[in-house]
Amino acid sequence: MAFDFEEELAKLPGKPGVYLMHDERDAIIYIGKARSLRHRVRQYFQASHHEGIKKDRMVQQIARFEYIVTDSELEALVLECNLIKEHRPKYNTMLTDDKTYPYIKVTLGEQFPRVLFSRQLKKDRSAYFGPYTSAGAVKDTIGLIHKLYQVRTCNRSLPRDIGAERACLNYHIHQCQAPCQGYVSAEEYRKQIDGVLDFLNGRYQPVLQMLEQKMAECAGRMDFEKAAEYRDLLSSVKQIAQKQKITHADGEDRDILAMACDDRDAVVQIFFIREGRMIGRDHFYLRIVNEDEPAQILSSFLKQFYAGTPYIPRELMLQTDIAERSVIEEWLTKKKGQRVYLRVPKRGAKEKLVELAEKNAMIVLTQDREKIKREEGRTIGAVKELADLLSLPRDEIRRLEAYDISNTNGFESVGSMVVYEKGKPSRSDYRKFKLRTVSGPDDYASMHEVLTRRFAHGIKEREERRERELDETYGSFTRFPDLILMDGGRGQVNVALQVLEELQLHIPVCGMVKDDNHRTRGLYYNNVELPIDRHSEAFRLITRIQDEAHRFAIEYHRSLRSKEQVHSVMDDIPGIGPARRKALMRKFLSMDAIRAASVEELASAEAMNERAAQAVYDFFHSG
Repeated sequence: MAFDFEEELAKLPGKPGVYLMHDERDAIIYIGKARSLRHRVRQYFQASHHEGIKKDRMVQQIARFEYIVTDSELEALVLECNLIKEHRPKYNTMLTDDKTYPYIKVTLGEQFPRVLFSRQLKKDRSAYFGPYTSAGAVKDTIGLIHKLYQVRTCNRSLPRDIGAERACLNYHIHQCQAPCQGYVSAEEYRKQIDGVLDFLNGRYQPVLQMLEQKMAECAGRMDFEKAAEYRDLLSSVKQIAQKQKITHADGEDRDILAMACDDRDAVVQIFFIREGRMIGRDHFYLRIVNEDEPAQILSSFLKQFYAGTPYIPRELMLQTDIAERSVIEEWLTKKKGQRVYLRVPKRGAKEKLVELAEKNAMIVLTQDREKIKREEGRTIGAVKELADLLSLPRDEIRRLEAYDISNTNGFESVGSMVVYEKGKPSRSDYRKFKLRTVSGPDDYASMHEVLTRRFAHGIKEREERRERELDETYGSFTRFPDLILMDGGRGQVNVALQVLEELQLHIPVCGMVKDDNHRTRGLYYNNVELPIDRHSEAFRLITRIQDEAHRFAIEYHRSLRSKEQVHSVMDDIPGIGPARRKALMRKFLSMDAIRAASVEELASAEAMNERAAQAVYDFFHSG
C-alpha cells in the first residue's frame, strides 16, 4: 500500500520525539528529533520552507517516515543519538556523538564517595546519572548536592590520606564534613551518599519543597539576592530532575514490551535496548476477542515472536505479569543457552520505559485504526467480495493461485504461479516453470503442462509427508489453493478443469477475462462470464493479481531470453561445463584454435580428460 503523506502528516502528534526518514528502498536516510513532531516533520514538506541544499536533496528522496514519541525533548535527543549510531543515516553526518553529553558520577567504588561531573560512561563501579543536555544545570546541581549533603570534593585517597593535610576551605564554610580528618565515620558519610542517590533517582520533592520554603523566607526578609540564588538552584534542580529513560549505565541487553488494546485489536510495542542504548523499535498488530486479558495477549505474543527471532536478550521487561512466566523463562533460557529473565518493573527508569512503550503502542492503535480497516477492506474484504460473486463460502477462500504463460513466438515459453493469502501476495510461494514438452506458441498446451507439474508434484509431496509422518510445512507444493485464477477465459479455464479431473482434484477455477485493451473485464466461472463492479475492492484485487502473474512470467521469460543471447556454441557439447569451457578458452584463446586442435591437444588443457576432449573434437568434425 502506497504511503499517504497527507494522511500520515495529519496524524502526527504535537509531542516530543524522534522521526526517521526512509527512501524508496526503505533505507533510513535521516534521523532527527523534535520538540513537536507535528510542527517539525510537516516543515520538510512545505514548499515555502528551506532546509538548505543538502536537506532539500534529502527531502526529494523521502518515500515514507515513522516516529517514536518520548516524554521530553531531552529523551528525544538521546534516542536520536543512539539511533544515529546504530543506523548511520546518509544525511546525519554532522550530528554530535553522545559521549560529549554530561553525566553526574557518584564514585561508589570509594569508601568515601564523591559526586563528579563526567562526559564519559565507564564500567568502574560508579553510579552514572544522565546524560543531560545542559552542562550548566549539571554543575549547578552538583554544587547544590555539595551544599545540601556536605560530600567531599577533593581528590585525596581516603582512608589512606586521613590526617595527612589540613582540612580545606569547604569544611570551614560548612560544605564538607571533613572525612579527610576523620571527623565523620564511613557509615555516617554513607548515609549522606544514600541521600544523594535518592535525590538523583528522582526522589527530589523534599529538596524542592525545602528550596521553595527558603526562597520564600528570604523574600519575606527582603533578602532578594539570596532568594534569587535559591530560585536559580530551584530551576536547576527541576531541569536536572527530568529523568532520562533512554540510556542505562548497566550496558545490558533487554527488550521492553508493552501493549494497548481495545475490544478487537491490540498493538504490542517493543523497544530494543542493546548495551544500554535504545537502538530501535517495532510494533505488531494482533486480532483479539473481547474475552482476552492483556496478560493472555502478551503471553501469546511472547511465544510467537521469540520462537522466530534470532536473538533473545538477557531481560524482557513486561507491562504486566503473565501466568506462564516461569515456563516461558525456562523455554527462552534453553533457546538462548543462558539465563533469561522476564520482569515487571515497578519503579524507576525501567518502569518509565515500559510506560513510554505503552504510550507509543496506544498512539499506533488509535491513529492507525482507520488505516488498518482500509487495508483489511482491500485484502480480506476483497477476497470475501470475490467469494460472494462466485457463490463460494467466504470463510473457505483464503489462498488464491493465479497462472500465466509468457513467450516470444514460442521461444523460451515459461509459466508463472503467483499466490495470494488473505488478499496479500505471498511471494515466498511464487513458482516459475520452464516448459519442457511444448514447442511453439501453444498457450493451452503450455498451461496444461504447468498445472500438471504443479499439482502432480504437490500430490507426490503430500504422499511423502503422510508416509514419512513429516511436518505440515514439508514440501514446496503441498499447500493447494482454495481458488484457481487463470489469465484468460473459457479456453484457459477448461484446460485447468481438465488437469484437475485427470488428477482427481476438486478446486474451483475461474478465468480473469480481459477486454480489447488488455484490461480486466470480468470473471469466467461455471461457463458464464460474470460482470464485476469496476469500483469494488474485488475488482481491484483481481486486477492486482492478474498484473502480478503477468509481471512474474514476463520477468522470468526475459531472464531466459537474455541468457540465450549470450549462449556459447560449446554449451551444446555433452560433458563441457563452465569450468572446462573457460579452461579451453584460456589455452587456445579462440574458437578457431579449439576447432583446429587434436584430441591430444584438447586433453592437455586444465580440467579436461580424454573423453571430454573426444566429445569436443567430434562436435566440430562430425560434419
